[in-house]
Amino acid sequence: MDVTRIIAIRHGETAWNVDTRIQGQLDIPLNDTGQWQARRVGQALAGEAVQAIYASDLARAWQTAAQVAEHTGLSVTPHLGLRERGFGEFEGKTFAEIEAHLPEQARLWRTRDPVFAPDGGESLIVFRQRVVDTAAELAARHPGEQIVLVAHGGVMDILYRAATGQELQAPRTWALGNAAINRLLWTPQGFTLVGWSDTQHLQDSPLDENHS
Repeated sequence: MDVTRIIAIRHGETAWNVDTRIQGQLDIPLNDTGQWQARRVGQALAGEAVQAIYASDLARAWQTAAQVAEHTGLSVTPHLGLRERGFGEFEGKTFAEIEAHLPEQARLWRTRDPVFAPDGGESLIVFRQRVVDTAAELAARHPGEQIVLVAHGGVMDILYRAATGQELQAPRTWALGNAAINRLLWTPQGFTLVGWSDTQHLQDSPLDENHS
């Protein structure tokens, strides 16, 4: 059976990542460090045999995917199913603000209650279904090929759990680094993990780079 190889990438850094401010589906662009990270991940994938690039349409993911496209000679196809989890009224607030002003909702979020949804947002159960269905739909288009999915930290978390059998409520013990390279396989039976959180291409500091 032909498998689909998936390279899954979280977007580069944003100012809101630094501020621990919930972005959700708000459209926040990359900061300078994030732009550097996007260039580096694009350079790292320049030699890969990639047949398609799909990305969340939110600016931080789209800008990251654009760098992969530039270095692989492909175009990027947007897919709303790759957007970050909708966090409703949490969006725009810092972790500390949520804890201070919405303590009960913060507790449910912190304990990963699978049916809890912030007002106007998605529950983990709904989010997982969206991400798994989207990734499987896109992978099924490319049997025997390799594709790139550029999305968000929450999407990466769901893909990791899907590939390793981790429950939604299991504490996270794996990294979700900005612009890290993650590798999975997909067949109609599901996802398997190949490699996770490769950041070798990000070992230098943006301050060390003078030519880009």
